[in-house]
Parts: sequence; C-alpha cells; structure tokens
Amino acid sequence: MTDTAPSTLMTPMASDLFDQARKGAANVPDHWKQGRTAYGGLTAALLLAHAKTIAEDLPSLRSALINFTGPVTADPKLISAVQRQGRNVTTISSFAEVESARVALGSFSFGAPRESSVSQNCPAPDAPAPEDCEPFIPPQFAQFAPAFLTNFETRLIEGARPVSGADRGYIRNWARHVDPAARQTELGLLCLADILPPAAMPMLKAPGPVSSMSWICNFLRPPESEDGWFMVEADLTATKDGYSSQVMRIWNRAGDLVVEGMQSIVIFA
Repeated sequence: MTDTAPSTLMTPMASDLFDQARKGAANVPDHWKQGRTAYGGLTAALLLAHAKTIAEDLPSLRSALINFTGPVTADPKLISAVQRQGRNVTTISSFAEVESARVALGSFSFGAPRESSVSQNCPAPDAPAPEDCEPFIPPQFAQFAPAFLTNFETRLIEGARPVSGADRGYIRNWARHVDPAARQTELGLLCLADILPPAAMPMLKAPGPVSSMSWICNFLRPPESEDGWFMVEADLTATKDGYSSQVMRIWNRAGDLVVEGMQSIVIFA
C-alpha cells in the first residue's frame, strides 16, 4: 500500500464515524470494510465511542474486551449501559446490532491513575524509523488488500506478509491513521490496534478466510506518539483445531508499551 496523500482522503474518515457512533449509529462505507464485514478495529472503536457518551467525567480507558459475534454487514445500531461506576473504576458494556441481531459486544473499563510502588515497562524492540521502512502492502498488490487499509499508512519492520509460507507467525509494522484527527486519541488507537492481519496468516501457503472471535486490549499509557506513528506487533502463540491465539503489542516512538492484548482467531484454511 502506498501512502495516502491528504488530497486523496476518503470520507467519512475515522473521526467522522466516531462522531456518528456517539449518536447511536454509524454508516460504514465500503472503504471501511474487511470482506463482507466492517473492519474489526473500527467496530471496536464505534462501541467505545458510544460507551463514552453515557457517563460523565470518565477517567482513562484501561481495558477493552471485544467479542465479534457476527459480521457487520449493514450500518450498526449501538447501545450501551453502565455496569458499575465506582470511586476509581467505571465499567460500561456496549453492543452493536444489525437487523436486530447482535454482531459485536464490548466491555470497557475506565480507571483513574493511582500511586503504586511497582513500575515496569516492556521496551520496544529495535526498529528503523517509519520513513526508512517499505510499505507493508507493495503497490503491485494493493488491489488485493482489504479495503479498510486505505485509511491507514503501514510500514513493514519485521516478519512476513500474509500467505507467504513463513516458518513463524509474526508481523511487526509501523502504522498510523491517514486521518490526523484520529491519530492520538483512545478511539483512534483502539481502531488502529487491529490493523495487522492475524499472525497465523504469514504461515499460510494459499489464501483462506480467517475471522477474529474475541479480543482484549490493556491500555497502559496515553495514546500519544510522535507524528501519530505506533509500532504494532502480532505474535502467534499457538494454533490447533482451526483456532489460534496471538499476543499483540503497541509501542509509541519513544519505545514505551502503550497497549498489550490477546486475540482469538478462527482459521478456515
């Protein structure tokens, strides 16, 4: 994928869709699709956008748990409810409906910072700057890439591309939103956090469908990074019986871990 210049931005952009979601629904156009469904990171961010409208003075997002229960084949309706609002932590659940069927569920925990005697970082592995890395999707293969990738800039750091018969399921990229308004926000970061293909895909030797089933993200630092670039990693842990488990990490350009997660993937190939 070549970088998308501002003059070629497709609308609605991420920030436009977040605004729609705050009102209880969103119009998901084709350029935000992943096959027949909406891009999973966008679906999660729409749930979060609506969740944040139903409680005042929420602290920072600390954890997001997402279940993808069906394809988002049409514009989703969003519904949220506060499950508990304590002194330090508030938990809100959200779900998306398409034609009265629930297609995605989210549980979001917001927590105030507190003093602690324990502080531990997980430093980023070495990497060249985004400007020195090649596009993750080469221009000659752009026509085969999922439509939603036009909303991001992605640069390959390490690992293999999908369906390359690699020995290891591992991908590490630089990534950022094309939409500047989405680059350094909780909504934008959750949307970007699912940007990589499933880590099992580089091990495939022929194309085949895969589908995210469940996903957890722990937010450890503010969603801030120089020029909006984040280092995103997906590392396959194990796969059996058509299901895989992968660990996912996101660092800022300073090398600090911002998000860590785990995802369950269904593999039909």
